Amino acid sequence: MEYQFSERVKSLKPSAIREILKNSSDPSVIPLSAGNPAPDAFPYEAVQKISQELLQNTPIDALQYGVTEGYTPLRQHLLSYMEQKHHVGTQNDDILITSGAQQVMDLLTKTLLNEGDTVLCEAPSFIGSLNTFRSYRAKLVGIPMEEDGIDTQKLEEALNREKNVKYLYTIPNFQNPSGITMSLEKRKKVYELCREHNVIILEDNPYGDLRFAGEDVPSIKSLDTEGVVVYAGSFSKVISPGMRVGYAIGPKEVLQKMVVCKQGEDVHSNMWAQIVCHRIMTEYDYEAHLENLRAIYRRKSSILLEAMERYFQPLGITWSHFEGGLFAWCTLPDGVDMLEFVKKATEHKVCVVPGTAFLTDESEPCQSFRVNFSTPTDEQLTEGIRLLAETYEEMTK
Repeated sequence: MEYQFSERVKSLKPSAIREILKNSSDPSVIPLSAGNPAPDAFPYEAVQKISQELLQNTPIDALQYGVTEGYTPLRQHLLSYMEQKHHVGTQNDDILITSGAQQVMDLLTKTLLNEGDTVLCEAPSFIGSLNTFRSYRAKLVGIPMEEDGIDTQKLEEALNREKNVKYLYTIPNFQNPSGITMSLEKRKKVYELCREHNVIILEDNPYGDLRFAGEDVPSIKSLDTEGVVVYAGSFSKVISPGMRVGYAIGPKEVLQKMVVCKQGEDVHSNMWAQIVCHRIMTEYDYEAHLENLRAIYRRKSSILLEAMERYFQPLGITWSHFEGGLFAWCTLPDGVDMLEFVKKATEHKVCVVPGTAFLTDESEPCQSFRVNFSTPTDEQLTEGIRLLAETYEEMTK
């Protein structure tokens, strides 16, 4: 049989991270490449108890079809919670529960883009979202990052230069992969620029609740009075990625079209998982749970920082400042082949993700790589950084 693939998928490649994760499945390999929550971050006892009660008392609620928009009590609670705690959402906004935040990217892209339309995104940016945009044959234009977020001058130039720009994709808090948080000044500027150019902002915020240092910065959506921002939230990093529950809050007119698109994808998101998320938020001390997560990642990040200061700093390997999230973005001195470094690190039984995986154009030069500090054990974090330093020293002898 000769298979004829669609033009849309011919040029698509497997996720670089997923391929690397296959290599790191070996128990002897230190997985600094993953992006999974820490094993002790899961509220598994609450999930177990809620599931038992649910399946014993009202099993049909969890096992029957639901509405595409999502489990109504969860939608109502989230709208109230996000408005009260984060000032997100207005009377002109609605909410859609999705199968993970990744589906928000897919549904909005399907709703807005024609083939060849432009998506602006931070460079570097999250590979999963970039691959979604690529699957719709979007033209991806990367905007460089600075220490306090996206370069707003380069953003303005792109908005003036590029044709058919449908939206800007940004991760303002503890950006994946850079760990950078966008300043409030830049958030206001980004909002003003996109509003002036009639370009939607897709604000992806999976890590916002994982701040373990510094002060919270208001979301771009909290500045939105004119229906410019679609906000993507997720329970993957605060309850469970395996449950696949995310949500979009945005202009009703846009979300109504996303609902129709979702009906053609999966009808509705997992009912059991939505009910569990709702009950964890309403029947347990959810804020205490979030504080526990912050404590876990504060401790793990300090172990990573201590190891990098000990092993990386003397070699001239640098890293960007981060105050939350799960990642550190490390940069090798000029003259060292980053891709060769990542390959040799794997031979030393430690996996990291090459920075090129996060670029709109993977052929661009890049000296950086991403390190995850949530998945490895404390011992693996220190040993992994030591092995990376050893790899670097071998390459530069």
